[in-house]
Amino acid sequence: MATDSFTQNWHGTTILAVRKPGKLVVIGDGQVSMGNTVMKGNARKVRRIGEGGQIIAGFAGATADAFTLFERLELKLERFPGQLQRAAVELAKDWRTDKYLQKLEALLIVADKHVTLVLTGSGDVLEPEHDVVAIGSGGNFALSAGRALFDYEDDAEILARKAMKIAADVCVYTNENTTLEMLEL
Repeated sequence: MATDSFTQNWHGTTILAVRKPGKLVVIGDGQVSMGNTVMKGNARKVRRIGEGGQIIAGFAGATADAFTLFERLELKLERFPGQLQRAAVELAKDWRTDKYLQKLEALLIVADKHVTLVLTGSGDVLEPEHDVVAIGSGGNFALSAGRALFDYEDDAEILARKAMKIAADVCVYTNENTTLEMLEL
């Protein structure tokens, strides 16, 4: 079965966002894989963006592509200050129609005090139905663990750390070396 480069880039990260009353957490593992080789174990795939760092963003996929998208999102946020959803939709429009951006291979989770969004290269801006969302090769493991723990763990940070530990235990492309960013709501 032929595999394109985008599918191969999926193997290398897990990003999880958890929103609970009073707290938003975005956590990402640190593993960067090329095929079945671990290239780096302490990458930082979660960061604060926007004026004042009031938006947390995490990425899965090609690193340089994700940084390009972060820069483009920050430009949109300058144009639409305090309007993450509007800025994300404008970025998605460009991503879908600009021939250069169409080649970028990454997924983003972006969140502020009001909304959590998943941005994809096909032009999607998805607001998750639940207060737990994940992307990347270990995303389904982290998402399942986070959803299972959601009703039993009140603290978003503890929940996120437990879910990532579970993902790291079962996904060979996810490690336990995490970066966590949090916003008080």
